[in-house]
This record gives sequence, C-alpha cells and structure tokens, in this order.
Amino acid sequence: MPTYTPPLRDMQFVMHEVLKVSDEFKAMPPHAEVDVDTINAVIEEAGKFAAEVAFPLNISGDTEGCVLNKTTHEVKTPTGFKDAYAKYVEGGWAALSCDPTYGGQGLPFVLNQCLYEMLNSANQAWTMYPGLSHGAYEALHAHGTDAQKALYLPKLTSGEWTGTMCLTEPHCGTDLGLMRTKAEPQADGTYKITGNKIFISAGEHDMAANIVHLVLARLPDAPKGSKGISLFVVPKFNVNADGSLGERNPIFCTGLEHKMGIHGNATAQIALDGAIGTMVGQPNKGLAAMFVMMNAARLGVGNQSLGLTEVAYQNALAYAKDRIQSRSLSGPKAKDKDADPIIVHPDVRKMLLTAKAYAEGGRALQIFCTLLLDKVHSHPDEKVRKDSEELVALLTPIVKAFITDNGHISTNACMQVFGGHGFIKEWGMEQYVRDNRINMIYEGTNTIQSLDLLGRKVLGNNGATLKKLGKLIGQLVEEEGVNERMAEFINPVAMLGDQMTKFTTEIGFKGMQNPDEVGAAAVDYLRVAGHLVFGYLFARMAQVALREIAAGNTDPFYGAKLQTARFYFAKLFPETATLMRTARAGSKVLMDTDLALA
Repeated sequence: MPTYTPPLRDMQFVMHEVLKVSDEFKAMPPHAEVDVDTINAVIEEAGKFAAEVAFPLNISGDTEGCVLNKTTHEVKTPTGFKDAYAKYVEGGWAALSCDPTYGGQGLPFVLNQCLYEMLNSANQAWTMYPGLSHGAYEALHAHGTDAQKALYLPKLTSGEWTGTMCLTEPHCGTDLGLMRTKAEPQADGTYKITGNKIFISAGEHDMAANIVHLVLARLPDAPKGSKGISLFVVPKFNVNADGSLGERNPIFCTGLEHKMGIHGNATAQIALDGAIGTMVGQPNKGLAAMFVMMNAARLGVGNQSLGLTEVAYQNALAYAKDRIQSRSLSGPKAKDKDADPIIVHPDVRKMLLTAKAYAEGGRALQIFCTLLLDKVHSHPDEKVRKDSEELVALLTPIVKAFITDNGHISTNACMQVFGGHGFIKEWGMEQYVRDNRINMIYEGTNTIQSLDLLGRKVLGNNGATLKKLGKLIGQLVEEEGVNERMAEFINPVAMLGDQMTKFTTEIGFKGMQNPDEVGAAAVDYLRVAGHLVFGYLFARMAQVALREIAAGNTDPFYGAKLQTARFYFAKLFPETATLMRTARAGSKVLMDTDLALA
C-alpha cells in the first residue's frame, strides 16, 4: 500500500526562503498580516487533512467508482467520499482564499495552492469535487450580477454547494463555436436551456445539497461561431429568493463515462430539458466569463500532476531503498545481504531524480504563479497588477502542459522503479499513471496550450510579455553572473534566454509566411519555454541553498537541493537543444505526408 507525507519543508523553502511571500504580502492590504507562522500553521493542518482524510480513500475510490441510478438520475460517490467532504467543509477548507464578503477567510491564493497540491497527491478524483467549485466561484465573483453573487457565492464559499463547468458537447470540445445548446429568454428574465453536455467532471454526486452548473449556450439570435456564446448559471435545484432550495431543475445526469482513470470522480453526461438559468455577464460574451474559470482550472490541472508526481516519487524512493536485487556495478554495497537495494543502480537514481526534479520545479512554478495571482487581486499598484496578470497569462499554458507532461514522464518512471509490482494495483503506482493521463487532455489539450502560448501569448503581442519574463531572468543573471559557484546554474539559463529571442523571431517569421509553421513548432516551443522557467527557478533555489551552506547551515536539505538542481541541469534541461532543432525542422515533413497517412 502506498504512503504519503506532505512536503511541508519544500513548500516552506519556496515560500519563505526563495520567494519571501510574507514580505510580498506586506504590500497587499488584504494580506498584510499573513506572516510566516500563519502560513506554516495553515499548510501543516492542510497536510494532515490530505494525508489522514483524503489519502486513505484513493485506492478504494478508484476500485469502487461512482454509480448512477438511471431512474432518479442520482449518483452515489465511492464509500467515504461524502463523509470526507463534510469534514472538508467543517474544517473551513473550502473558504480558505474566498472573499470575506461572502464568508471566505480571505487568505492568499498561495495557501490554497499548497492545500490543493497536497489534496491532489492524496486523492485527485476526490479533490476534483471541491476543486471545480473554485472555478465556478471565480467566474461568478468576476462576472455575476449582485443578485447572483448574493444567491450563490456564500454557499460556494462555504462548500455547502459545489460547482461545475458545462462546455463540451458530443460533437464539439475545443471548438466551442460548433455548440448547439439553446437558451430561450423567458418573460421573467430567466432562460430555458435545452441541450446535451458530456465529460462534465463532478457533474452529479451525493456530496453536496446543490450543484451550481455554469453552462455555455446560444441565444436564438446569436451570431454563428464562438462570438455567439453566452454563459448561464443553472442550479441542480432552483434557489428561492431567501436562499432555500426550490424544485428540481430539469438538468439531469443521463450517463457516467467509463474511464481510464479518476474513477472516483463522476464524469457525467448531462441533459438539459428546459432547465431554468440566469445569464452571467453580457449576451454573446460568455466565453470571456468562462475563461476566468478555465484559466483557474488550467492552473489547477497543472497542480493535479504536481501532486501525483510528488506522491509517486515518495513511494518509488521508499521502494528503491527497500527492494533488494542484484549487485552494484561498482562492487557490493550491502555486504551483509545477498544483494544490494536497487537505489545503488545509476538508472534507478535517474528515474527517481527525474520525478524529484519535476516535482520541485513544478512546486516552485505553481507557487510563483499563485503569488502573481495574489498581486493581480490584491496589490495596490496598478502597474504591478497589470504586469503580474500578463505574466500569469504567459505562464498558464506552461503550467498546464509542461507540468502535466512531466507528470506523465515522472509517474511512468516511478512505476518502472517498482518493476512488475508497479503494474499491480495494490502498490498504487499504476493508478498514478492512469489518473495523470487525463491531465494532459482536459481543460484544453496540451497541443492547444502550446498553440495558445506561441500563437496568442508570445507572437500575439510580438513577444512583449516574453520580454518581461526575460527581464526577470536578466536580473538574476546580472545579480549572480560573476559568482563562480553559481555559474553551473546561471550559465545554462542565460544561454537559453539569449537563444529564445532568436528562436521565437525565427518561428514568428516563418509563421507569417505559412501559419502551419506555428502549429508544427508549438509543442516543442512550449517545452523549451517550460525548461527556461524551471531553469530560472532552479537557479533561484540553488542561489538560496548556496548562501545557506556558505553561512554554515548544516541542514542536509540545502545540499539535497543543490544535488537535485545539478541533476536537472545535467540530465533534463539539455533536451532544449533537441527541441529547438525539431521545432526548426518545420511543417513540410509533417504536412507533405498524404501518401504516408493514406
């Protein structure tokens, strides 16, 4: 059976020693009082909840799955899920970073990030129920009417109700312009919504009294394509003016998907048969409102893979120390035993260190992004807010695609460490591989993220935001460029930063002549950009570790951090050279293939 220990020390290192979040919070009036002790106390308790309440339900939830009663359209979640959710609500975890106006605790997003990383390590399928509610909360908070906010936000904040996002239809996923769901205006200002949605995570369940669905649909006179989509809030139970639950709304689960992973989460087919909803935001401008939720969800999906990478690594490390098999190539290490533990073998270490480096790089990037989000929402200086927003927009597709791709590499590597046992359910490793696989697909496939990064976020503004990232990297290079001890960490990042400018310009120029060139280069490009960001953060982490060691700190944590950073720059970062070469190979070798693909 797998185990899980919340990585509190590494979280504290990133927050307090690298990013100095509490100093940053002092400039943000809502968070000025949030100090180191508060942060540590919250994440410690969050870790206990994740490890003691959510984690024990992971394998059993995967085995049992969800069950749909086709007569009542109700879904029973796996045993223990409902009770765990009640404890989550009781503990105030749902309200952690929500607006105090609606009963939230108003704590920084950074803390919510740490909570959710640990919950994802513990049980991704369970965590999706409260996780999606955050997105619904954010969308309504940003675009809802005063009446909608008053009606829905207190209950979403407390966790008494959960939320979903209903986008996908049987014939359209990413291309929402093809959507057919209809919304007919009623005399009382509401809308009757009719259509079918699929792949709705947490779309029906027994864990909360009501489910607040955010549904994309078309008005009768809507223009064609994505410019004719509106957003509606459609509750499972209609809500009376006093906030009490009214009659059942005709929005029903008609089937559950049988999936490769995340079995404990109800992935629902949803039929709307004249369900009553109210409009969120402006007519035909639904995508703008929904993107608030989608961007939150994309950062959340990166966090899912971060969580799985961490828990897979922990268990693979423990197994590699314990499993006795063959002798070290350089002579026996455990002379009192018949064979050596497999951790003595170079390739086993490579697999373990790959997962460890991708977990620590991913954690640093996630916390870095959520600190930027805190600045967007709470910093008094408009320029800081705007710059932070631009950087988050640039980093969101990297968080989603790079961290989930790395999660795939890492969970597979960790399963491999177990050998044949990794393929067996009771060890838990195969589930991490299966659960992670969806993270590369939903909330916009990783190819879509790559196109978003290169086409929209980089080339769309002629590299202006990329230059802001380059400026951050330049500051670090300037600060540490003459420090010989930092050379092994700084030089690769500085070199890639310089190459990135030329690389981007080249692809942009080719793309102006043939748009397929952007599509052909995008996936490789995102991965290069991911390594640039990870390299920058690993250099910052190495900077702190070196300072501490130089000051006489003997905590082995810092030596471990340097060893991980060295491994990352020696064994993982160099793939950027290959990626730039394959990106430059162009589109012809892909598109001139009609005979090969006949």
